[in-house]
Amino acid sequence: MKVTFIGGSGFVGTRLIELLKEDSTNYSKIKNIDLLQSHFHPEVTEIGDVREQACMDEKLQDTDCVILLAAQHRDDVHPTSLYYETNVGGMEKTLKAMEKNGVKRIVFYSSVAVYGLNKKNPNEEHPADPFNHYGKSKWQAEVVLQEWYKTHPDWNINIIRPTVIFGERNRGNVYNLLKQIASGKFLMVGNGNNKKSMAYVGNIVAFTKFLMENKTTGYNVYNYIDKPDFNMNELVGHVSKVLNKHIPTTHFPYWLGMLGGYGFDLLAKITGKKLTVSSVRVKKFCATTEFDATKVKETGFKAPYTLGEGLARTLEFEFIHDASNGITFKTE
Repeated sequence: MKVTFIGGSGFVGTRLIELLKEDSTNYSKIKNIDLLQSHFHPEVTEIGDVREQACMDEKLQDTDCVILLAAQHRDDVHPTSLYYETNVGGMEKTLKAMEKNGVKRIVFYSSVAVYGLNKKNPNEEHPADPFNHYGKSKWQAEVVLQEWYKTHPDWNINIIRPTVIFGERNRGNVYNLLKQIASGKFLMVGNGNNKKSMAYVGNIVAFTKFLMENKTTGYNVYNYIDKPDFNMNELVGHVSKVLNKHIPTTHFPYWLGMLGGYGFDLLAKITGKKLTVSSVRVKKFCATTEFDATKVKETGFKAPYTLGEGLARTLEFEFIHDASNGITFKTE
């Protein structure tokens, strides 16, 4: 199979390219199109912009399957129109370029953000109710795919809706949370019983490869979460066990945490700086983010690692061995 990544220089793409390169018998050609050069896979990377139709028309020649990862995903993207130009417009241009080049297979990374906050364990049939521009733009991109499939029923479209992804070298919300817990200066907002669905990068790239090899027809949508979920209290306990250190926690009421978040919002507006704390992030921290993963289980996929093992691998890499050498990926 000849595979073309769009936006594969980032965290997930880097790990997935690595996995496919290990199986050169089944993946004879791998190409990555990205605005940024790949640190780990420069030999397969070409600079290109998913928002440029002519670029996509040229770059998607001689390929069998497209993996679309390119996205605006941070909470603080300005102007907000960039979410839609990249996440929705990029999808439209990719599909047109695929059609022009006779490519009929695509794997699209969407997000559980399409469901919105505080939904009760939604499965893939749950109505979309995104609360921010990231989630709205991801859902609109899915709608583009739905409409496309109506007139292209011979295509194979696989959509993955991952929960928050973590792992070695990632510098996103999970890393920031683990770092704060590991420091021993952790402030728990709320009672800590809210569950936090997570996905270890080593597992989700394995699932993507599994889909490419086993779901080769039709329109398929999957939530991806490593089960069972940990709640915040359990997560703190696991970090404490892996690092072999006592980690005290102080609980603060939700209203006080949100008040502090609004204060940081104001400070960020005054200073023009991006801060690690905001009202949106406090809200997300306290939200229950539990999603149904039954459909993945029914495919027969077996994750290489448990959630606990994925967390342990990350904690050991980052906080015991400090092995990143400054080569990291910034995500949410």
